[in-house]
Amino acid sequence: MKLDSIWITGSTRSGKTTHLVSQFQKWVEQERGQTKPTFRGGSPITRRDRRMAPAILVFAANDDNRRDLTEQLTMAIQGRYPIRSKTPLGFFQDEVMLFWPLLIQPLHLRAQFPLRLRPETEQALAKELWRNGIEQWSQSLPGSNEDTKVRRLLDLLLLAAVSGTPIEDVSTLLQQGILEPEGTPEVWDAVGEMLLNWRRWCLERGLLTYGLICELYWRHLLPNPTYQQYLQQRYQAVLADDVDDYPAIARDLFDILLDQGAVGVFTYNPEGQVRLGLNADPNYLEGLAGRCQIKTLTDTPIPSLSNFAEDVVNLVTEPMPIANLPPSIQSIQTTSRAALLRQMAQLIIDQVKSGQVQPGEIAVIAPGLDDIARYVLSDILTKQGISVEPLNDQRPLISSPMIRALLTLLAMIYPGLGRLVDRDAIAEMLVVLSQKPGDWGQEEGKRQNTNSPFPMPHIDPVRAGLLADYCYSPNPEHPRLLPVESFMRWDRLGHRATAAYGEIVEWLEVQRVQHQQRLIPSCVVVLDRAIQKFLWNGSNLPYAAIAALRELMETAQHYWEVDGRLRQELNVGRLENPLQPANVPPPTPLNLLTSTQTIAQFIQMLRRGTVTANPYPVRRLSPATSNAVTLATIFQYRARRHSHRWQFWLDAGSPLWLSGGAATLFAAEIFLKQWSGQPWTEEDKMNADQERLQRILRNLLARAGERVYLCHSDLAVSGTDQAGPLLTLVHASVPLNAEVVLT
Repeated sequence: MKLDSIWITGSTRSGKTTHLVSQFQKWVEQERGQTKPTFRGGSPITRRDRRMAPAILVFAANDDNRRDLTEQLTMAIQGRYPIRSKTPLGFFQDEVMLFWPLLIQPLHLRAQFPLRLRPETEQALAKELWRNGIEQWSQSLPGSNEDTKVRRLLDLLLLAAVSGTPIEDVSTLLQQGILEPEGTPEVWDAVGEMLLNWRRWCLERGLLTYGLICELYWRHLLPNPTYQQYLQQRYQAVLADDVDDYPAIARDLFDILLDQGAVGVFTYNPEGQVRLGLNADPNYLEGLAGRCQIKTLTDTPIPSLSNFAEDVVNLVTEPMPIANLPPSIQSIQTTSRAALLRQMAQLIIDQVKSGQVQPGEIAVIAPGLDDIARYVLSDILTKQGISVEPLNDQRPLISSPMIRALLTLLAMIYPGLGRLVDRDAIAEMLVVLSQKPGDWGQEEGKRQNTNSPFPMPHIDPVRAGLLADYCYSPNPEHPRLLPVESFMRWDRLGHRATAAYGEIVEWLEVQRVQHQQRLIPSCVVVLDRAIQKFLWNGSNLPYAAIAALRELMETAQHYWEVDGRLRQELNVGRLENPLQPANVPPPTPLNLLTSTQTIAQFIQMLRRGTVTANPYPVRRLSPATSNAVTLATIFQYRARRHSHRWQFWLDAGSPLWLSGGAATLFAAEIFLKQWSGQPWTEEDKMNADQERLQRILRNLLARAGERVYLCHSDLAVSGTDQAGPLLTLVHASVPLNAEVVLT
């Protein structure tokens, strides 16, 4: 029996993923009956050759969804078939790495294993390579500063790659799609040349970015007959969930698999399209429906507020003078944002303590979640014993005191880094490194009252400031911490602070001596030793601390791995190393990984606020298990596909609800397959923003079980009036007084 591919379409939470899992389970169960399925033409799979049976390829839009889908499929079929679960970009990366030998000869590459660049390293290398071009066209390139300009140029390469557009055509597309005031043909020609130079420079060194990986896959690997034969032998079925968030080249892969006789199940959400404007092309992926049996799901999630979605959308698009929203949609309105955050937090506290709702059933969603709102809500709720879970919180590493302390520690050990250290950094380092996990002493009661995950430091900020003033000896080459006796009144510090300070000074001296004796291979070893000695110490650190430390270690390891490859190229005299300044001679191979210049650049890169890649694999417990209030931006919440009984829409009057913000890349619209070829006008942008806002409203309401609170303050953080597109909803909703107890 030859099975047909199935296209499942439906709104948010209509059961698409459940139907995908059940359909696949039905296929597998048929093998045990009289009619055995053959996923492609031929004889059924027998028990004898099941070990050699082709695997099943499973796709999900992001890594969190991938894990959830894999668990559901594994439980449904009880592990009877091999399943390979990937995101589209993850699959392209694995295939390019695995079949790299097929690319060496046609592209005339060196026979070396490729090394993938993380985003922060990619940014640093491209910035050095393009420095002359950026300086020449600084006034014309898109972006407010140098780092933004570099990021947007790299995004253009990624957009071209995932859309199946040759990089040579990027400048032509930009000239056609971007109006003259935003750039001239000369600028876009220069951009195209910079992208070509970047691709050539990376491939010569065996360095790969996501953009280069995607281009190599669709342009060189996917058309290769040897690779297509591998696909035919390896995969008999493909399951793809939420294809509305997939790049265009994913459809090219699906078309080849279906042409070879594989069977597929695809789910599509017209109200989703979360990644439209990043790297997804939902309309192009929708073309796969013509090759499948179409199954439309019309069920609405129960309970949810999706029944009111059309009324809400109509009220936003066509405001009416007199309109009322249902009681399940209420508003919290204040003048200042500070008062708004306090009232939100107090409402959550009251309702959780009264038992009407659990913390895990609450989500705070904002178009842009700033540090003030994150800190205030987390601080107030945590002090009342209510956990808060930021969803995929991507913040600069330097925002963590532990990371700042470790970077200061590096500057104290390696010579020539004294200019990167000041007294304030020394004082903070002493406070952070003097925390003794597992040794609470007399401060244990205080710690329990504040609900802090960290113990009280043995050196408090006041004593740390005194030690930094009197015991820190600044020096550009060899900054040092002097003995505690250098402070005349050191007896006033107390035994605990004196002992903790002495331990830090002794440890630093040991590391300096070992470095001089060349017993430390790299600064990664120093970071690991410091973490084990001062931060870990056999304790159970909170999730945020563990994630930050792992992120630092992975970033450092990758940075030195890339630096080592570039220095290797420099030593053989073939290529130039952009990480190394031109006026600095290359280090000897023995000191390769502990170069002062490399460490200084690494510290400065993190101190600029670079957002590094997330550590792998660190995953929190599910919301149902953690029982914490979810804190997320609109994009993060929709991408994770959560649902909650109560939703708080923070800053409901903000104009950011209408703009794509960080969820939209520059010039992304001209790389879509359905682009008309005409310049992208302001009217086109407004129409696209309105369509995205309507999808957001329908999507969020379908994920709200019982209640939505529109939280609005007349003044924004900057003190300006807020008059966003949802202000009509705020005025039409039932205002909630902070003193009123909900029933």
